[in-house]
Amino acid sequence: MAVIGAGIMGHGIAQIFGLAGHPVRLYDPNPEVLAIAKDRVRTSLDSFLQVGMVSKADAARCLDNIAVQPDLAAACRGAGLVVEAAPEKMDLKRELFAQIEPLVERGAILATNTSALAISEVGRDLDHPGRFVGTHFWNPPQVIPCVEVIPGDRTDPQVCDRIVALLQGAGKVPVRLKHDIPGFLGNRLQHALQREALALVEQGVAEPEDVDRVVRYGFGLRMALMGPLERADFAGLETTLAVQRYLLPLLEKRIDGSPSLVAQVEQGRHGVKSGGGFYDWPPEKAAKRQTQRDRALLEIIKLTRDM
Repeated sequence: MAVIGAGIMGHGIAQIFGLAGHPVRLYDPNPEVLAIAKDRVRTSLDSFLQVGMVSKADAARCLDNIAVQPDLAAACRGAGLVVEAAPEKMDLKRELFAQIEPLVERGAILATNTSALAISEVGRDLDHPGRFVGTHFWNPPQVIPCVEVIPGDRTDPQVCDRIVALLQGAGKVPVRLKHDIPGFLGNRLQHALQREALALVEQGVAEPEDVDRVVRYGFGLRMALMGPLERADFAGLETTLAVQRYLLPLLEKRIDGSPSLVAQVEQGRHGVKSGGGFYDWPPEKAAKRQTQRDRALLEIIKLTRDM
C-alpha cells in the first residue's frame, strides 16, 4: 500500500499499517519531511513500548515494513490501497488524485484522509469514483482507534466493506457512515462543543484554562466510556429533554468563525505549530505535552478495549 503525505497524519497512518504487517511506501514531495518520517514513527513507537502495547520485535518489524519513497509513481506502483494524507485543501487533494489515479491498477482503492471535506466533492473528477472512499483518521492516527469510513455518492459499497475489514485487521475501530456529509460524525460533534467553548471565553464567562478544566475533569472523563446518547439513557431521557428545552435557546448559534479564533490567526498564533495560541507552546513544553497525551491515551485505550 501507499501513503501519500508523510506529515502529522501520514507517518502515523503508515505506522498503523506497518504494525499490522503491511508493506507501506510513504511518499512526500518535501524531502525534509520525508527525511524525518521514520524517526517520527520510531519516536511514536517508543510510547507504545512504554505502555506495553507492542514489543521491541513488533516495533522493529513496523519500521522494516515502511519504506520512504521520494517518487510518487514508484510509491503508487502496484499498491492495492492508496491513502492520501495531504493538507486539508480541496484543490490540492483533487490535484493529487488526478496524478495518482493513472498510476494505480483498476482494482486499487483510493482513500482520502480528511477531517471535514465532502468526499463526493474531493473525488468529483475521478474517472473511476466507485473505488474512492473517505477515511477520517483522528489525530494522532496511530493512537486514536476510531476511523470514520465515508462513502462518496458514487462509492461502491463493497469498497467500504473492504476498507472496514482492513482497518479492523489493523486493530482500529472503523465507524461506517450511511452517506456523505461534511464534517462526518466526529467533527460535527466536536465543533458544536468548540463553538460553545469559544463563545463562553468571548463572553467573559471563564478563562480558556477553566473551560478546558471543566471538560477534562468533568463530563470529558466519562466520554471515553460513554457516548452522548448512552449517557442520555443513563441520565434519563425526560431529564435530557427538560434541559434541552430550557438551555438550547440560550446556546451560541453563530455560523461564521469565532472572533477569538480570527484574532489569534491574524496575530500569527496558530497553536503549537507557531509556538502559541490560547496557550504559549515553547518546543520543550509542546513535546512533553504530546508525549504525556499519547501515553495517557494508550493507557485509556488498554482499559477500555473490551467495553
